[in-house]
Amino acid sequence: MARFRGALIGCGFFAVNQMHGWQDLAGVEIVAICDRDAERLAIVGDQFSVARRYSSAEEMFADGGFDFVDIATTVGSHRALVELAAKHRVPAICQKPFAPTLADAKAMVAAAEAAGIPLMIHENFRWQTPILAVKQVLDSGAIGTPFWGRVSFRSGFDVFSGQPYLARGKRFIIEDLGIHSLDIARFLFGDATSMTARTRRINPDIAGEDVATMLLGHENGITSIVDVSYATKLPEEPFPETFVEIDGDKGTLRLGKDYRLTVHGPEGTVESVVAPNLLLWASRPWHNIQESVALIQKHWIERLAAGREPDTSGRDNLKTFALVEAAYLSAERGGTVALADLLA
Repeated sequence: MARFRGALIGCGFFAVNQMHGWQDLAGVEIVAICDRDAERLAIVGDQFSVARRYSSAEEMFADGGFDFVDIATTVGSHRALVELAAKHRVPAICQKPFAPTLADAKAMVAAAEAAGIPLMIHENFRWQTPILAVKQVLDSGAIGTPFWGRVSFRSGFDVFSGQPYLARGKRFIIEDLGIHSLDIARFLFGDATSMTARTRRINPDIAGEDVATMLLGHENGITSIVDVSYATKLPEEPFPETFVEIDGDKGTLRLGKDYRLTVHGPEGTVESVVAPNLLLWASRPWHNIQESVALIQKHWIERLAAGREPDTSGRDNLKTFALVEAAYLSAERGGTVALADLLA
């Protein structure tokens, strides 16, 4: 029998990856799914043999019979669904971006804490194998104390074909992709105190920005640059790879194309390939992201079993979401935004 029974709300584009990840975890079973689109509900239900299918989240919660809920819907529904989970005291995972506004995100954290339930944000990019390898090098001290870093995701990949709604939002790349890169910057370099950002819209057929360059000042004195683009035409398409550069007082680290990691320090230069695993259900080039989904879900189950807070808890993710808000404020107003003002 399954040790943990889960429910999934939202059977869209990305949720199939989450269903595969749950299916791979021993002792975990998704026993109910919910979506307002009957066709998507049937497709996912049939593919993963889930008998309990709902068009109403309220009805699904009323029936109960699950130990956690995975909310894989679009951002506008997140607050209501997290508050519904809190009402029924069901631990919840919420897809990023956390919420429409920072005020909504704070309210969601408060609701979860008042109900005494764990809340994790599905911020999976920090769980990518190459990013974990970079973190391991930093923690080893191989390049000494970092003082500068860069997290870069630049691509010309057509993300709108699979997720057409992304072209319609007034906010695009920072909210959808930059949030991942900003979380990686926090993961590698620590919390930030200031943000300066500039944005551009290159593609005339979308409503939001598709290029952003962000300068972060971190609490520990590190300066980092986070740059993201879906308007960059390269001779070799790197999607969906994130590149990382870090300078330390004893050496340097570079994570480049095809997951090549170069570490230079006092003992010389070491080159390696830190490629993600190609899971049986995954497909290139998405396998890096797909593996990170499986890894963050494994982390959730381990923390749920141990009664410990997940690394990307709702309270922790407020700091990443505040960076997103600060980036938009800085780009709109010009100048630098202090993070303390947003998190107060």
